[in-house]
Amino acid sequence: MDIRLASGTGRWILFTTVLGSGMALLDSTVVNVALPHIGEDLGADLAALQWTVNGYMLTLAGLILLGGALGDRYGRRRVFVVGVVWFAAASLLCGLAPNAGVLIAARALQGVGGALLTPGSLALIQASFHPDDRARAVGLWSGFGGVGAAIGPFVGGWLVDGPGWRWVFWLNVPLALLCVPVALWHVPESRDEAAHGRFDVLGAVLGAAALALVTYALIGEAWWAGALGILVGAGFVAVERRRRAGAMMPPSIFASRQFTAVNLVTLCVYAAFSGFFFLAALQLQVVSGYSALGAGTALLPTTGLMLLLSARAGELGERIGPRIPLTVGPLLCAAGMLLMLRVEENASYVRDVLPALLVLGLGMTALVAPLTSTVLASVEVSRAGLASGINNAAARAAGLLAVAALPMLAGMGPEAYRSAGEFGETFRRAMPMCAGLLVAGAVLAWATVRAQATPASCHPGCRVHCGVTSPPLDPGERDRLAGRPEGIHPPGPGDR
Repeated sequence: MDIRLASGTGRWILFTTVLGSGMALLDSTVVNVALPHIGEDLGADLAALQWTVNGYMLTLAGLILLGGALGDRYGRRRVFVVGVVWFAAASLLCGLAPNAGVLIAARALQGVGGALLTPGSLALIQASFHPDDRARAVGLWSGFGGVGAAIGPFVGGWLVDGPGWRWVFWLNVPLALLCVPVALWHVPESRDEAAHGRFDVLGAVLGAAALALVTYALIGEAWWAGALGILVGAGFVAVERRRRAGAMMPPSIFASRQFTAVNLVTLCVYAAFSGFFFLAALQLQVVSGYSALGAGTALLPTTGLMLLLSARAGELGERIGPRIPLTVGPLLCAAGMLLMLRVEENASYVRDVLPALLVLGLGMTALVAPLTSTVLASVEVSRAGLASGINNAAARAAGLLAVAALPMLAGMGPEAYRSAGEFGETFRRAMPMCAGLLVAGAVLAWATVRAQATPASCHPGCRVHCGVTSPPLDPGERDRLAGRPEGIHPPGPGDR
């Protein structure tokens, strides 16, 4: 298809895809500020709050590659709409949850919906727009999505302090009621006619099961689950190695040392980011006495800096190469997290909180865009979509494990978030751990990432993105997100 961005149909496509993906991005950031109120209302302990965050990330990380493949096969609009409806229904259930168990299960269902709609939104743009308008459409999609993620903590805080935490989830229902009719009436269907063969369902199930077992082991300190998770993970690797075609995560892609190195850096830095934002929202409310709205607003500078400066950071990375940004960025982030040790009871925002978040935001700005560009440049163009999907899943898995492990490693008890003194003490132990992960990522980047400049293989829109929750999904062509025999990528309307 060759739809122009300035046309009525083009504007409707952009509106629908931004609104759908914005739901998932918003939900990734609004929930953290609501956690103390959720725990108080439902009588939940710290482990239940961890699962409230991780239930969503678990299914999203485990199924996002499969979701992209389903859209290629059965129709991107169809799978996108199913994902939006699924996400809204799960959000309604989250808001109605009478106890923590139902909320956690509903959050896991939300992640399934997110895995269907997130890759589909960008795939629709790629398949629908004229090549001359595609880069601008992707840039607008990424920019508006970044704004949605940036305002998430503010919106979450406003809802929590106003009508209540349940509206953090119910907000998705009217958004979906607006999104679905527009998608059905104005967005053309598209699919990859070359997509065939069996889906890697076994790989997806084994990968998600391994993550779930390891997460359960870390949160519940059930070491038998950790051992079983490692065995299931080994089974996942064996299945992926044995599949000749259509593997969700083909081992051959890791033959690129650069790709492997950058994914290891991704694991380090996104584990630190997820752990930090999970604990910082609690620290500001439990220890420093901020309201939910105050805590959400306080965290805005990090994503604000990314929205303002990410494009320039991407251009700088192309000129000087990825090695320096991928080394300096994590070190700046580590310094910002260590500055958060000054945030205690009655902390001053201007003196204590803001400097830490500005340093952190500068580090994230220096890091995220070059990291994404390097991932895409480290493999053949035909595998860019697969590479980006794997990197995105790695970032979400790292966040999942960090939120599970950090409270245990810092010695947080099940009721720690109810006590300012106890939580503050464990927060002071957790921040150096997050900083240590970032330093490890910086050392790894300096030792393994090639110093030459990164080719500009990433769309300009990839650089305008909120990288708090994960790197942006690549706007690669229809080979994106696996689900077909390797090496089969015939030309089509979605290709450049």
